[in-house]
Amino acid sequence: MRARRAGNGAGRPPMASAGDDAGAARRGPGAVGNGGIVAYGARSPARSAAEGHARTRGSWSIKRPPAIAAAGPNGEIRRMAQATRSTDQEEPTTRAGTVALVGFPNVGKSSLMNRMVEQKLSIVTPLAQTTRQRVLGIDTRDGVQMVFVDTPGLVDPRYLLHRAMMHEAMEVIGDADVVLLLVDSSRGTPTLRDDVLEAVRRASSLIVVANKIDVAKPEDRRAVRDWARERLGLEPWEVSAETGEGVEALRAEIVGRLPASPFLYPEEDVSSQPVRFFVAELVRETIFEQYEKEVPYSVAVKVEEFRENASPVFIRAVIFVERPTQKAILIGAGGGAIKRLGQAARHKVEEFVGAPVYLDLWVKVLPRWRKNPLELGRLGFTLPEEQRK
Repeated sequence: MRARRAGNGAGRPPMASAGDDAGAARRGPGAVGNGGIVAYGARSPARSAAEGHARTRGSWSIKRPPAIAAAGPNGEIRRMAQATRSTDQEEPTTRAGTVALVGFPNVGKSSLMNRMVEQKLSIVTPLAQTTRQRVLGIDTRDGVQMVFVDTPGLVDPRYLLHRAMMHEAMEVIGDADVVLLLVDSSRGTPTLRDDVLEAVRRASSLIVVANKIDVAKPEDRRAVRDWARERLGLEPWEVSAETGEGVEALRAEIVGRLPASPFLYPEEDVSSQPVRFFVAELVRETIFEQYEKEVPYSVAVKVEEFRENASPVFIRAVIFVERPTQKAILIGAGGGAIKRLGQAARHKVEEFVGAPVYLDLWVKVLPRWRKNPLELGRLGFTLPEEQRK
């Protein structure tokens, strides 16, 4: 189901309380046995229509801030139109195109895209390699549609999952109308591989973006500027995705480089990816926040059931790990760890979909899934053609 426009007026509904009652959880059916699968449910109390929720003929009608409309579980997320054009006015010339964000892990690609689309679509954690697949965010305003593509960090592949991540990033570089090569100003001189540098040099339109200027030392910023001039012949755009400094100037530069074109997506869309994808990402983000060492990197999350007509909305997600010891860590003593995970993730999902949610988490061991092309394909990763066997 696609999200539809909400009515005028009211703002975003408040989040459910984080107290013990609001975070009540119970063990789901099949908690033990059944092939080593463990389930854990986290349910939110119902909220009244006065808080901003209503049902009409099985579809969402959720009051949101004027700029953001509701999100439907099986469709695309939509942004409300800022204004209605007069029918007696001539349509302005529009611009549209794709804007790829590429760079090392943890340079702020996801933060910058979220800043550009003014909504959290890409998950963000302090740990590197959080983004594994392309995340698409659409910003439409003033006759311009920018389709941002956040990509996995450019890494030296150590196993098949890394190769899938690199394939996603490198493929986008060749397809985008504008490529933003992000570097971290606080780290000084970047050390990109020669094949990556060659790929970005071939981009249709390349912009070097020096991010994190709010925490960078003057000498490190100077080193990045010198590197961009020497290796790419470009002057970097200095920004802070965290504070917003320099972002609007960068946005204006991107607009000037986009081709004249009809919009690629409806004006209301903020992403073409289904809400199921973003729910899985929010669960995975919470795992990165609550667990340490190898566990977050060994986890994949897949939403296998999404009942949008249920009240609360029922979501069943499977967390795949590679080893039984990792499953035990995720569950914790007496199920305490997965209870905390379920509560925290549920709050994020509720804020995202704008409705109360019952989040049913299952944990399953899938040995060596990061190195298995068949399992990677089932989990939605795209591999280079020669490695899909």
